[in-house]
Amino acid sequence: MGHGSIRIFVGARLAAGSSVAATAEQAHYLLRVMRRREGERVALFNGTDGEWAAALATEGRSLRFAVRERLRTQAPDADLWLAFGLLKRDATDLVVRQATELGVARICPVLARRSQGERVNLERLRAIAIEAAEQCERLTLPAIDAPEPLAALLAAWPRGRRLVALLERAPAAGIRPAAGAAGLLVGPEGGFAPEEIAELRCHDFIDPASLGPRILRAETAAIAGLAQMQAGI
Repeated sequence: MGHGSIRIFVGARLAAGSSVAATAEQAHYLLRVMRRREGERVALFNGTDGEWAAALATEGRSLRFAVRERLRTQAPDADLWLAFGLLKRDATDLVVRQATELGVARICPVLARRSQGERVNLERLRAIAIEAAEQCERLTLPAIDAPEPLAALLAAWPRGRRLVALLERAPAAGIRPAAGAAGLLVGPEGGFAPEEIAELRCHDFIDPASLGPRILRAETAAIAGLAQMQAGI
């Protein structure tokens, strides 16, 4: 299969000779939108078994994937998490999409003092992550957590995992590239409240950091911070 082939995420195990049922949405996309036909090939991945070539097999109005040969073996992603102050829906969607493209292993929406909203549609965010992974040739999906208060995130944060907290308008060094398990914490629009910054500075597993003199939009800061942390991966 050539570069740029259609990639589809499936929930089933993948092995040579297996047959996987397509969802109604996948069937519509492949047969109606992309005009694919019986016997044409796509690439399948499920997050654990690598990437596989599969041929399309129609059964009436339904579609199945006839799995053929493995194209790529599964490889571990960088162990990088992203926690961010919850934003408006479109901005949150953008963060999830681009964090997925950058290979983040876990996405943790945070309820901070200045967060814009309290709830997210996890099913919708997972669909966004799946689409991003299909397009960027990633073999895994990030875990996406339900939003939780900042205090709860910090209380449960694994102490062996370095957490870089971006603090605007506060004295802080630049971001050091990640080495091993790490995380990035980005505030909501308007940044963290003063009392939240004080709390963050009380934890020895947190590295306060800055992206420089400019005040960036929260979604821009998340992606810029992730890119800098991945410079060493």
